[in-house]
Amino acid sequence: MPSSREIINVQVGQAGNQIGESFWDMLLAEHGLDRSGMYKGSDSLQLQRVGVYFTEAGAGPEPKFVPRSVQVDLESGVCNRARSGPLGSLFRPGTYLTGETSAGNNWAKGFYTEGAELVDSILEIVRQQAEPCDALQGFQLIHSLGGGTGAGLGSLLLSKLREEFPDRMLATFSVLPSPKPYNAMLSLNQLVDNGDLTICIDNEALYDISVGTLKVKSPAFADLNGLIARVMCGVSTSLRFPGQLNGDLRKLGMNLVPFPRLHFLMPSYAPFYDPNARSFQKVSVAELTQAVFDRKNLLVACDPRHGRYLTAATIFRGKISSREISVRDLQKKNSHHFVEWIPDNVSVSLVSVPPVGQVQSATGLSNSTAIQEVFKRTLDSFSLMFKRRAFLHWYTGEGMDVMEFSEAESNSQDLMSAIPRSRNCH
Repeated sequence: MPSSREIINVQVGQAGNQIGESFWDMLLAEHGLDRSGMYKGSDSLQLQRVGVYFTEAGAGPEPKFVPRSVQVDLESGVCNRARSGPLGSLFRPGTYLTGETSAGNNWAKGFYTEGAELVDSILEIVRQQAEPCDALQGFQLIHSLGGGTGAGLGSLLLSKLREEFPDRMLATFSVLPSPKPYNAMLSLNQLVDNGDLTICIDNEALYDISVGTLKVKSPAFADLNGLIARVMCGVSTSLRFPGQLNGDLRKLGMNLVPFPRLHFLMPSYAPFYDPNARSFQKVSVAELTQAVFDRKNLLVACDPRHGRYLTAATIFRGKISSREISVRDLQKKNSHHFVEWIPDNVSVSLVSVPPVGQVQSATGLSNSTAIQEVFKRTLDSFSLMFKRRAFLHWYTGEGMDVMEFSEAESNSQDLMSAIPRSRNCH
């Protein structure tokens, strides 16, 4: 297997593990692997960089490919279901780590009490995964900012990974909740300081795409997780297949993050369409380009027209010629939506391998000042509750200090005030 710049995946909590399962299922199909990790594909490109996410195991003529992944939860239910599910034989048995009690939607339990007891054992598994790597590029954390485990233990793990691997990239796929402002705010406070790339996803946008575009009347978590997995595979395409530009996480970060704190990215994907209408769809490259910057295809509920793009990365898949891609034209037409002080601020990657079941697709990652809409929603609902000290006793009862809430609030206000300043600076 040719050498690859390796990534270690860490999925935390119920949401993290369920999204992770959809992601690995899609990744297997893209690399021509069956659900036990055996290669059944026919394209040599599928194996060229399979080592980014998989380790080759077994000495027989047909090697088995095992995910470089750690599955963590404070209760065992979700991990037990994964073990006995269709991907049960894919992961190394020693890479599951569960606690005895749930975090009960309490960030403090995940960060201070229950989670803190598990964190050394998790880091030991991470070290075991990292040791055989030739050129570890970094980590990918999948979690929700709403629950106690994904938010609390996810934040704790992020800070520990930053301590132990200070020069490696830390990318997170973070699902923002609607009703849990304390957990989300405390997590954002950690993500600002410890993450390198935070790809923001929220349930509201996922529901809108599922109901409005895909015509799913009442979307289940499996539908929403499938959308996230599609974007995750899209984002990692240029890391997993030979192509032009953005060949690893650090290059992606170099192109997308002009200031260290402003690393919160808005993902988009195209084409999304009703499966029943698939045979009637033919999307041109110009339409794909337009769609990647369209609010309807964003996986986070904010309107890019209310801000300006600092930077963006677009990843096109399928048989597409670089001459067809009209990103520059789109920028000229909408120049007021792009800051003028970063030249050539939209990078374009081309990868000839299309997603499974599609002829071509485009994935976008945007660093836009419009992301402050998301922070403002979280901050407003946080402030309303914190002003009255509502529900605070559940957190202080686990050893948290009220000052941590005030710090998280002011850190978030600082972040928001930094966004317009960076938009207007010359």
